[in-house]
Amino acid sequence: MIAVEVREVTTYLDQIFSPVDLRKLSEDHLVELCVEIRDRIIDVVSNNGGHLASSLGVVELTVALHYVFHSPFEPIVWDVGDQAYAHKLLTGRKDRFSTLRQPGGISGFTRRDESEHDVFGAGHASTSISAALGMAEAKRLKGEKGKVVAVIGDGGMTGGLAFEALNHAGCLDRDLVVVLNDNGMFISPRVGAMSAWLSEKLAGRTFNHVKRRIKDVLTTFPRYGEEALSLLRGMLVGAKALLTPGILFEGFNFQYVGPVDGHDIHALVSMLQNVRSLDGPVLVHVRTVKGRGLPCAEKDPRRFHGVSPFCVETGKPKEIEMLPSYTAVFSKAIVDLAQKDSRIVAITAAMPDGTGLASFAQRFPERFFDVGIAEAHAVTFAAGLACGGLRPVVAIYSSFLQRSYDMIMHDVTLQNLPVTFVLDRAGLVGEDGPTHHGVFDLSYLASLPGMTIMAPSDENELARMLVTAVNLPGPAAMRFPRGGGRGLKVDAELRPLPWGKGRMVRTPRVNPKLAILSIGTLLHAALQAAERLEGEDLPVAVADLRFAKPLDEDLIVRLARQCGRILTLEENALCGGVGQAICACLQAHGILVPVINLGIPDRYIPQGTQEGLRAELGLDADGIVRAALRFMAQEASKKTA
Repeated sequence: MIAVEVREVTTYLDQIFSPVDLRKLSEDHLVELCVEIRDRIIDVVSNNGGHLASSLGVVELTVALHYVFHSPFEPIVWDVGDQAYAHKLLTGRKDRFSTLRQPGGISGFTRRDESEHDVFGAGHASTSISAALGMAEAKRLKGEKGKVVAVIGDGGMTGGLAFEALNHAGCLDRDLVVVLNDNGMFISPRVGAMSAWLSEKLAGRTFNHVKRRIKDVLTTFPRYGEEALSLLRGMLVGAKALLTPGILFEGFNFQYVGPVDGHDIHALVSMLQNVRSLDGPVLVHVRTVKGRGLPCAEKDPRRFHGVSPFCVETGKPKEIEMLPSYTAVFSKAIVDLAQKDSRIVAITAAMPDGTGLASFAQRFPERFFDVGIAEAHAVTFAAGLACGGLRPVVAIYSSFLQRSYDMIMHDVTLQNLPVTFVLDRAGLVGEDGPTHHGVFDLSYLASLPGMTIMAPSDENELARMLVTAVNLPGPAAMRFPRGGGRGLKVDAELRPLPWGKGRMVRTPRVNPKLAILSIGTLLHAALQAAERLEGEDLPVAVADLRFAKPLDEDLIVRLARQCGRILTLEENALCGGVGQAICACLQAHGILVPVINLGIPDRYIPQGTQEGLRAELGLDADGIVRAALRFMAQEASKKTA
């Protein structure tokens, strides 16, 4: 018999535990590695959910970057971080990749405490160039060598922060490489083969060596050298301006290279190796296809940007949400209102689908504005529209609106302009984690004079609050959570709410010993808890505040006097939240009653399911019951002490 040697078959990805292992592979093996990475991302995201299309689009780019640059000594800074799944697989986290976005698992974004290769944490856009420039300057001050790379998408490049960083980087003239991942949303299409050829030549080692030699020679002629050097620069810039779309970046003093096919691993490696030899700031323009490698994601990259678990074969969600989401309710309500009021215009910051404004855009294209990832501009633009007599509605995720705080203060509230802010994804958002939890809006908005702030407890309340907001003479904000509603029918004729007034939703048969003051959708957990507490011989009154500002002081004072104890409930930071405002209200009225505040503690909340996080923080019915019984026991022990 002939002995046959049996070898264990391993994939290229199995051999990689750090970028050092990646650089041991031959360049020819990188193509197959990219296939393996893409398959792994699809497998995990189809089960866990996550940011799929963006991560699939940068697989080859990620491999090429780690193949050429030496992370973490040459830091790679990812903008947003939602496209960094391949980066995680190549930097020692492939064994834990199945825990992506799960409780206790690895983050769906970059996190400094997760890996030394995550040199900068990110969950919001347009930050990478600023952060990378700071790292490059730190290297210079410490006398360290090596490049710093910032990877930014064309969407992120619409943010003003990115252009502020480009301007500063061009002024400092440091060794910074900015990779623009262009998937067709911002930069114009490539000019053609001549563009790629010219960029390759302009980035080549030989060309740049000759260019430096010419510069050295010309500068030895004091009289004519500078003039000739200036003419040479002008000729190069002019050639690239005619044949490439890079004139914008040349204006920021960046050497522009590209466009290059972002799915041609050999072209990428060659281009980046050439770029690594260049001095000063360089911008590399890479063309990619969002969703690359998964037909359904390539066909509909917007829908597959962020997904829940789905079937790979069909692209359909594994779990179909039966009840309309709060976003969908808002979407219908604003279209209905806009049909009756031509003053209503809608604004979003690169999120028409996520904020529910896609239907408005289709129905009223002339009254819809997507300003790109530029939340600050969105707010001041809305202020200008309001000055012109319109009623702008600015729909932005709660955590993203944080970026425009000064504009809300200086441009809207200070001038008492009738701008309506609709904050989607308020409260705990779940698996996207701390960068996306919208748990600060009640606090930061309440600090601004003249701002009306509302939070609905159900779908009908949401629609009524929108009517209320757009009809107020000054600024207003309403916030609602991610996910499905209660299934309540919205009134055919919507009436505004009485301004600043809450409502009683539960009055016990006997005199209550405790009042729960809730704002937002936690009201339903409060009602469940009240029913159970009644079985514990603790009659509880429950009120829906509706307004975080102005507070219904009459309702609060009356319940404090009637019940003698107050429990406040909010899915917002306790620091500066509604609970503290209620305590201040009672103090101002000279009412000294025991109060317990339930909400988000003074720490960043990790990723997890919405239900799991609420349970962990004691914001579900079980947690409210426990807190109430403990509260009552503590008060009883004080009396007997």
